[in-house]
Amino acid sequence: MADPLAALEGGPVVVFDAECVLCSANALFILKRDTRRRFRLASMQGAAGSAIYRMLGIDPADPETMVVVDGAHVWRDSDGVLAIWRGLPWPWTWLAALGSMVPRILRDPVYRLIARNRYRLFGKRETCWMPDAKDMERVLP
Repeated sequence: MADPLAALEGGPVVVFDAECVLCSANALFILKRDTRRRFRLASMQGAAGSAIYRMLGIDPADPETMVVVDGAHVWRDSDGVLAIWRGLPWPWTWLAALGSMVPRILRDPVYRLIARNRYRLFGKRETCWMPDAKDMERVLP
């Protein structure tokens, strides 16, 4: 992708591991609950997602976090999860507010433990996850 910033126009982008069963389930969770259709998704295996990761200094071949990018704002680790929840309707906004009360120093180690062991705990897909046809425009190449 020539300009990774071009992929960031038009609202928040969630970059995730489409081979990870847990991460793919999270992508589906977002698509089903994002009734305002704010979020777009980019897999780290795709051109847009890997370009965004490289732009942020994250190795797309060995990431240990998903990221949410909205304009100049970047959230990663547990802050990324909370950023997604804040963008979803109730009760997720409420849960984000509760989660924000837990200090990052406690949240992030739990996030990183799960992220490092995601394939072992939840499995790895043989092929990258793909959304339903109705949501294809929300997934960056």
